[in-house]
Amino acid sequence: QVQLVESGGGLVQPGGSLRLSCAASERTFSGYAKGWFRQAPGKEREFVATITWNGGSTYVANSVKGRFTISSDNAKNTVYLQMNSLKPEDTAVYYCAAGQYYSTIRQDYNAWGQGTQVTVSS
Repeated sequence: QVQLVESGGGLVQPGGSLRLSCAASERTFSGYAKGWFRQAPGKEREFVATITWNGGSTYVANSVKGRFTISSDNAKNTVYLQMNSLKPEDTAVYYCAAGQYYSTIRQDYNAWGQGTQVTVSS
């Protein structure tokens, strides 16, 4: 099973930006749909963004639309989440995932990273 490792999280002020990266251990990653999810303390893990295996289509949650962008570089086995205009409510652990389906549903993804913390605070 493909191994995923996220990076790029940290502490940022409201209105700031971060770019998360998720690197995969295998070239087969390029054939999967990829997604980003997040989980805030005491809340369920929720969908953030997804991208098709070839990067041809993307979809983001309404809560981040216009602020977050998902992209991928299959040559580098990496998927990215560019986060702009960050808000305190974006604070969460962010997880990348890979699966067969371009989906907003957590159960459709079968490979997960360990997560990276994003904290938005002044």
